[in-house]
Amino acid sequence: MLQSAAVIPPSEESSGAPVARRRRFPDAFTLLLGCVLLAALASFVLPPGQYERRDDPATGRRLVVAGTFHAVERHPVGPFAALVAIPKGLLDAGPIVFLIFLVGGAFAVIERTGVLGRGVGLLERALAGREMLAIPACALLFALGGIFEGMLEEIIALVPVLLLLARRVRLDPLTAVAMSMGAALVGGAFSPANPFQVGIAQKLAQLPLLSGAGFRTVVLVIALAAFIAWTMRYAARHRPDAVPAEALVGGAVSWRDIAVLVLVPLAFAVYVFGVLRLGWDFDQMSALFFAMGIGAGLLGGLGIEGTIEAYKHGFKDMAWAAIVVGFSRAIYLVLDQGRVIDSIVHALVTPIEGLSPTLAGLAMMAAHTVIHFPVPSPSGHAVLTIPILVPVSDLVGLSRQVTVLAFQYGTGLAEMLTPTNGAMMAILAAAGVGYERWLRFMLPIYAVLGALGALAIVAAVALHLA
Repeated sequence: MLQSAAVIPPSEESSGAPVARRRRFPDAFTLLLGCVLLAALASFVLPPGQYERRDDPATGRRLVVAGTFHAVERHPVGPFAALVAIPKGLLDAGPIVFLIFLVGGAFAVIERTGVLGRGVGLLERALAGREMLAIPACALLFALGGIFEGMLEEIIALVPVLLLLARRVRLDPLTAVAMSMGAALVGGAFSPANPFQVGIAQKLAQLPLLSGAGFRTVVLVIALAAFIAWTMRYAARHRPDAVPAEALVGGAVSWRDIAVLVLVPLAFAVYVFGVLRLGWDFDQMSALFFAMGIGAGLLGGLGIEGTIEAYKHGFKDMAWAAIVVGFSRAIYLVLDQGRVIDSIVHALVTPIEGLSPTLAGLAMMAAHTVIHFPVPSPSGHAVLTIPILVPVSDLVGLSRQVTVLAFQYGTGLAEMLTPTNGAMMAILAAAGVGYERWLRFMLPIYAVLGALGALAIVAAVALHLA
């Protein structure tokens, strides 16, 4: 079986960096545990405060009431309470944790049938001499998922497939992550239609859904082109050695393979329909793909016992990725328990009130970047900040559409870097790509995309985008 979470891929071992140098940067476990303890320390240092909330029938969410920030009694979180937040984080992130196990197990079943190896073998032969074309093809596919559905957690289960594809076309694991998760994050950050990010923000700002879509689409095309070019440049400079001949054995595709290959996109199509039309969430996705795994095992000839054994191996391989999500969620829980999240937001938002419209838009984007560390959920971030910033934007003469742009670009780009993004950390863990390596790859293109977002905000102000 293809190993993904439990081992370090060859590219990690052969990256050329001395062992001592790699050890200077903490691994994901140490980094996240340190962030949990740092959040606990913040509860002792930062002044506690809270905004009042109200239930909003239009969105079905509990929203912040602007202008109601007030000091509250300090509620420090001690070291033991911070550690208790870790199992609470796993419980709080339960739908995502179980999604990782059940969907990851389903793809382990599919891998055990051998269909992935044969299917990737066909793709490899089709791309013979043009393997680099796999990068823009995959990137555009995953970018569409980010644009229309905010795809991220779903990618965790696809990591074994992506690693297999990357190996067969001589791309390293980091490239596999970049052309999937990276592209989806860029698509989500600059999307004109992501319902869980720009859609919620526009609704909270009382703007028509999909308004400003033309402007966003132009910026999106530029951002995706820049990211794909950067990924291809990296991949060309970090191509692994040739795949051993014995690893290239694919075999003929049988009717069983075709049936399994049809079952996978069918399950994704059903899920997308369920999200858009039936209000489905991670629980429904987990159940759907668990059923898909059972069906794939039976269609692939594994039988009941073989399917169950494949699921067991899949659960084991995805365990670390699931645990990472709980640790990431614990950081937010500690800050929330310490009553300092609203204080951070208030401190960042207050100075914006005296700025010009252009500077206010840029300052909002910067503030969202910082806020997204303690509040890693894009929808939760919107619910917390947009009701506060809309009155501020009205006060300084800034279009509400630009206010949403600032939220979208600041939050979406922060998703690419912040270790509190549990799904991102889980994907890196499953692919065996160290967080430090991801930062080294992302920081230059993050700077480019950040500059593009800032220029787009300046242009939107000049154009009076509404």
